[in-house]
Amino acid sequence: MNASTKQLEVRVANLDCEHDAATIERGLAGFAGLTELKVYPKSAKVALSFDPARTNPEALKEKLDSLGFPTQKGMEMAGQPKPWRNPKVLTSVASGVLLLSGWLIELAGAPEPVSLILFIAAILIGGYYFGREAIEELIFERRIGIELLMGVAAVVATAMGLAAEGAMLVFLYSISEAAEGYTEEKTRAAVRALMDLAPKVALVRRDGTEREIPVDELLVGDVFIVKPGQAMATDGEVLVGASSVNQAPVTGESVPVEKQPGDPVFAGSINGEGALEVRATKTFADNTIARIIHMVEEAQEKKGKSQRFIERFGARYSPIVLMIGFLVAVIPPLVFGADWTTWITRATVFIVAAAPCALVISIPITLVATLGTGARQGVLIKGGIYVEELARVTVVAMDKTGTLTRGEPEVTNVIVLRQDANRLANSQTDLLAVAAGIERRSAHPLAQAVVRHAQAQGVQPAELAGFRSLTGAGASARLDGRTVYIGSPDLFHSKLGISLDHAWDDINHLQSEGKTVVVLGDEQTPWGLIAIRDNIRSNARTAIGALHGAGIEKVFMLTGDNQRTAQAIAGELGIDEFYADLKPEDKAIKVRELSERYGHTAMVGDGVNDAPALAEATVGVAMGAAGTDVALETADVALMADDLEKLAYALHLARRSQSVVKQNLILSVVVISVLVIGAVAGWLTLPAAVLAHEISEFVVIGSGLRMLRS
Repeated sequence: MNASTKQLEVRVANLDCEHDAATIERGLAGFAGLTELKVYPKSAKVALSFDPARTNPEALKEKLDSLGFPTQKGMEMAGQPKPWRNPKVLTSVASGVLLLSGWLIELAGAPEPVSLILFIAAILIGGYYFGREAIEELIFERRIGIELLMGVAAVVATAMGLAAEGAMLVFLYSISEAAEGYTEEKTRAAVRALMDLAPKVALVRRDGTEREIPVDELLVGDVFIVKPGQAMATDGEVLVGASSVNQAPVTGESVPVEKQPGDPVFAGSINGEGALEVRATKTFADNTIARIIHMVEEAQEKKGKSQRFIERFGARYSPIVLMIGFLVAVIPPLVFGADWTTWITRATVFIVAAAPCALVISIPITLVATLGTGARQGVLIKGGIYVEELARVTVVAMDKTGTLTRGEPEVTNVIVLRQDANRLANSQTDLLAVAAGIERRSAHPLAQAVVRHAQAQGVQPAELAGFRSLTGAGASARLDGRTVYIGSPDLFHSKLGISLDHAWDDINHLQSEGKTVVVLGDEQTPWGLIAIRDNIRSNARTAIGALHGAGIEKVFMLTGDNQRTAQAIAGELGIDEFYADLKPEDKAIKVRELSERYGHTAMVGDGVNDAPALAEATVGVAMGAAGTDVALETADVALMADDLEKLAYALHLARRSQSVVKQNLILSVVVISVLVIGAVAGWLTLPAAVLAHEISEFVVIGSGLRMLRS
């Protein structure tokens, strides 16, 4: 994209379907200065790229207004107009009134031309919107759609002297067309709920004064104040204060998280009992909520395989229905001498009965509702195709560090070996003080774990001199004229030649539990042992059980740790199989092997180091993606919280979604089959076919909207 090109995103009214999107694309085609256009019908949003030297945002907005899609203030999502102000509803009602009037006049014995005029008026008024849509699709897109089938049926019925039936068809179909926007609005509820999370104004301290400003005017570095019960205006870092923060709206976590100075907070999360001063780290347009909304909108436009198949099927199916209808009308009279009126009537009923409305709408409405519901629960699924793939996953592979464990080593044991008066450390406190005194000079994660543990225990690190790092083994320093060492058992046993005979039992026991053992001592004898482990997440075992309960055949653990550590953690968690001593590229190879052996495989990682493995899996799942750009971009599914149980929820959601899709497809096919048979056999009248057709459509819509429930 040219560096001088600018972006404009606006939400518009009256954008409810693909046809509306096509209207916008046609209307803006060739617009001076417009370089790129993307329309999001599921989100009522239009994204435009333009050359500021040739046009400007106001000109583009005016053009959208003139096309019948007025832009909204800010990024507020347009709601549907009240029914009494909705032109589609009003034309449908007018069609119904004219139909009823014509029928009553006909019953009263008035001349036939009077009722005929009323019926034709009902057809013209009620069919205005979908008739215009049918003609535009035929002319501009070379497509025969459902609207054209209905229009042809209404015209043929009227021409055959069945004007009342034609008017009934138009009236009933116009009702479903009028209801389409309200149905679409229902599926947008999840995105609208996300948009409502962040407050509209923020209390900002600038130049020593506090004042309220619109949240979209917040700048990175601004300090804003959040009172108890208020929502965070944007992503930031706590500067002053402490409080519990409810992150459920963003991450789906059920328990509030304690926040202190230095901790991150996310836009839309709810402050608890304490006032906080927060420094903004993201602008409103780039914060976590904004990214979630953008990703949900992008996901809703990405179609699943089944949806793409149904759309391709529908594009071919409708012309075939029209052709079969023509053959039904002419073959029996021409070949068998049957009555023309009878078979043209049956052909008309057939065209209505075979229209694939319910079939075409059954998948997209279910998938859109699924994606929105998942987002509300802290599970971002990046498109319908990943809902389908997630539902078919049979095995799950997981990275250990940061996924099954916290990703931060912790001291679990401090053991004093045999006490000796000549030693400088004969208690746990002494050991920790000396160990922390050496390790605070090191940046190694295990060293930092020792320092953190000493701080937590209130132990002051000893003052040592002459620190020296022993690459790959440990470190040493001088204490009261002695050289003190800290490092692996191998450092003492093999390199220093110091006997560990009386310590091996403890060392082996600790290592069998998956812990890394560090030895502290001088040139002559070991003083004590410190065991360190990357502790398992509190709900990891429950999450593994939930995955098995969700129908996952096997759960694998992939780790760079040694065999003994991996075996201990796998046994503790109920992991089916594990692979240890893996480099990042090895993990990708293992995931490929699992996919070849078992089929659909999900890989769960942190979205950064595990990127190759995530990309190799059928579905890549990133843990703890809130506030992490790389994790959000890398994976197919992003779990916003560091909560592994959300994966089981995502699997259940995807499988429930596919179950609803299958139910809707079966219902649609059954209804169409029954109606087609009834139409050809002459058992159905045109109004009966239309009524059954529309009822089935509303049933499918209602069934799909079940996915809005969590």
